[in-house]
Amino acid sequence: MGFFDKIKQGLSKTAASISSVFTGFSEIDDDFYDELEESLILADLGVDTTTKAMDALRERVRQNHLKTTEEARTALRDVLCEMVSVGDTTLNLSTKPSVVLVIGVNGVGKTTTIGKIAHQLKGQGKKVLLCAADTFRAAAADQLEIWAGRAGVDIIRQDEGADPASVVYDAIAAAKARGTDVILCDTAGRLHNKQNLMNELGKISRILDRELPDAAKEVLLVLDGTTGQNGLLQAKQFQEIAGVTGMALTKLDGTAKGGIVVAVADALQIPVKYVGVGEQMDDLMPFNPREFAEALV
Repeated sequence: MGFFDKIKQGLSKTAASISSVFTGFSEIDDDFYDELEESLILADLGVDTTTKAMDALRERVRQNHLKTTEEARTALRDVLCEMVSVGDTTLNLSTKPSVVLVIGVNGVGKTTTIGKIAHQLKGQGKKVLLCAADTFRAAAADQLEIWAGRAGVDIIRQDEGADPASVVYDAIAAAKARGTDVILCDTAGRLHNKQNLMNELGKISRILDRELPDAAKEVLLVLDGTTGQNGLLQAKQFQEIAGVTGMALTKLDGTAKGGIVVAVADALQIPVKYVGVGEQMDDLMPFNPREFAEALV
């Protein structure tokens, strides 16, 4: 099953709700626009993003003299596709080693996402090393080690409570010695203590800049797709702290409404790189803006 089929399956409830607006009206009028606006807000696009999307849709309807709601549906797909097309949807892994720093609050699926990315990269013939730099959460390194075993990749870890930056330092040394292609770093997700987290990520970044000054570096923010507009708030805070370069949206497999993908990509101009659509190893899919927009509408 490809990206389109899986994302369509995951967003089926939202898609049905939005679709009912298009099938419920035969012509484009104020009532149609009001219903559509409400359905987009309920789909977790949020008020600001929905307003922007609706303004763009109205403009296209006017400019192109669209008459039917089916024509409006196609136009809305184009609008939403453009709103989520804000940069390269693939990870920059152009150096050896490259580094992907994975951040996000606890419980969003960071460790699982790392394991699935490791599995994909290994399948592409890359040598991957996992770095267990979340040393505060009990059993975080144990969980990452299980995923390393599943993906068949190496892991660098220390004891619980160790300095995260020292684990990153060890991972860099190991990567250089072993000819590693990609280092995937798990980090702590304590957003409620912003200053500590900022200091910790800052220290990790300084180690990376010093030890691998020329390496391609991605900061991948993992968001739980079911948290709705709260996800946008998290993304804004992490963007301030860590300079996010890409996002992975997890749990878009039934309970998530999906619109948060549009809201975050558009508000922060950060590209979505992956979406998680299930528990299996292959259920983290590279993001496709066009197919996402078509599945949502």
